[in-house]
Amino acid sequence: MFVFIFGLIIGSFLNVVILRYNTGRTLSGRSLCFSCGKKLHWYELVPVLSFIIQRGKCRGCRARISWQYLMVELLTGLLFALIYWQVGGQIWLLLLYWLVASLIVVITVYDFKHQIIPDHFVFTLIALGLFKVFFSDVVPWWGLAGGVAMALPLLALWAISRGRWLGFGDVKLALGLGLFLGLTGGLSALVLSFWLGAGIGLILIAWGKTGLWRRRKSYTMKSEVPFAPFLILGFWLVFFLAIDVLAFW
Repeated sequence: MFVFIFGLIIGSFLNVVILRYNTGRTLSGRSLCFSCGKKLHWYELVPVLSFIIQRGKCRGCRARISWQYLMVELLTGLLFALIYWQVGGQIWLLLLYWLVASLIVVITVYDFKHQIIPDHFVFTLIALGLFKVFFSDVVPWWGLAGGVAMALPLLALWAISRGRWLGFGDVKLALGLGLFLGLTGGLSALVLSFWLGAGIGLILIAWGKTGLWRRRKSYTMKSEVPFAPFLILGFWLVFFLAIDVLAFW
């Protein structure tokens, strides 16, 4: 429970990073309501509780607060707790994966909002992966092989399509994620990401054809959908559940 609450607090900070990155604002300024400009007090910034008590609205102007705040906090808290359950009491490894989880949350949400993966975040992820490979893994080449195996197919797709099918940011992200999984895990995460992307994409298209889709934009076979979240979902499935797709055959 302590680790989960700690993750909620970190998630609140990650929301600030996501919203202020590349906007010219620093991370040190006071938080404001985007609608009325009211400076928020500490009791309006308590993770999860403030959102629930205020019913998702600003106390000043009653404008709706994005659900992103609540979801990022809960997701970060859950990931921190699961990583603690997975890694145990290895402090340095625990801190490493908490940092990795924080980067991944930022990358996921930022990609959803802006359809781009910032280099600052993905290069930091790659650097952490290389640190783990050379200072933790018994067989360093296994981690390096995982990064290459996960990134190389995407690099080929990017080169063949000249960037039309996916962005180069996805290639760099796959490299960083694969370093933490090794060869078998990297390949499994890549395959799972394609399966998940195809499955969810087909569901979105089918849902749009039912006429129940209320968004202005309905999905078709030509719609662009961020691929990074599926890479990340495949990564977490392999990390927590040790899924080996190669064993299916």
